[in-house]
Amino acid sequence: MSTAFLDLSEVHAPCAAEMQATFARVLHKGHFILGDEVAGFEAEFAQFCGAAHCLGVGNGLDALHLILRAMHIGAGDEVIVPAHTFIATWLAVTQSGATPVPVESTAGGFNIDPARVEAAITPATRAIIAVHLYGEPADMDALRAIADRHGLKLIEDAAQAHGARYKGRRCGSLGDAAAFSFYPTKNLGALGDGGAITTSDTALADEIRLLRNYGSRIKYQHDIAGYNTRLDELQAALLRIKLRHLDAHNAQRREVANTYLRELASVAGLQLPQVPEFVEPVWHLFVIRSTRRDALARALQERGIATLIHYPIPSHQQGAYRDLVCPPLAATETLAREVLSLPMWPGLDPAPVIAALRELAVKP
Repeated sequence: MSTAFLDLSEVHAPCAAEMQATFARVLHKGHFILGDEVAGFEAEFAQFCGAAHCLGVGNGLDALHLILRAMHIGAGDEVIVPAHTFIATWLAVTQSGATPVPVESTAGGFNIDPARVEAAITPATRAIIAVHLYGEPADMDALRAIADRHGLKLIEDAAQAHGARYKGRRCGSLGDAAAFSFYPTKNLGALGDGGAITTSDTALADEIRLLRNYGSRIKYQHDIAGYNTRLDELQAALLRIKLRHLDAHNAQRREVANTYLRELASVAGLQLPQVPEFVEPVWHLFVIRSTRRDALARALQERGIATLIHYPIPSHQQGAYRDLVCPPLAATETLAREVLSLPMWPGLDPAPVIAALRELAVKP
């Protein structure tokens, strides 16, 4: 038997009939852009996150970009970003015209290290983007203290953290604004692309509402030079269904993660995730580290266990940033060589993965 990295058919099974009925309802209604379903999802997701406003957009990258645009961050500005993250975090900064300034992760962790952030601040710094990587919230109180001390905006990249909590509060309500992705593999995933922004800043929300829709409040009247990036009605309708299942699915992910943490603790050669006591991750990914990562991944594949690497080439080593002058990022480069994502999804039986890793640990 094989173990998939992610089985979306099983994840969708409990709500498949309701999703099919919803598709028929939206099709019959015949209104597909910025209608009742988007408005309903925005209200429900804002309440879920504990934010005053939610704005549905086309994808997670657009969500980050529009936040920066609405904050009037652009050419000549710098934005502090994690060195270890998916490149979309950096691309949003570049698209705004600003410069990404990478900061390494915490020792033994994956999220940006607040202790190193302050040293990266210059007179050109305008914002800090905190990525809640793999579904684990970053240390937002420490980052907020730094941001307030230097008059900076604090932005959450919550693309992997739907429902995660920091000291009891949901991601999406911890910064000045937060960006979410609803890419199909996310904890709250659409059946296509999609994204959203949450914020409790009404003026910021109003500007983002303009930016996402051609800069227009009234059809054919354009107050600013905007974009066309809108969450569509069908995806919003499907996300409303899946949102009702999200807490239960996240609880199942936690069960899988806790089993991994308990049963793999004694396996030699593996470094398991270290979770701070003040966060409640939602385990978008379960990422281990191994100095023999590539060989381990091949051996697991031979045993029918699918794994992935997030992310094998750091952003600062990508061709897109060949001209960016970066500080030495040795820790990030080590992570890129060692990280391995194990299968993780609601309903997963982790026993075959655990058995395979134990077997491989005792082989010469």
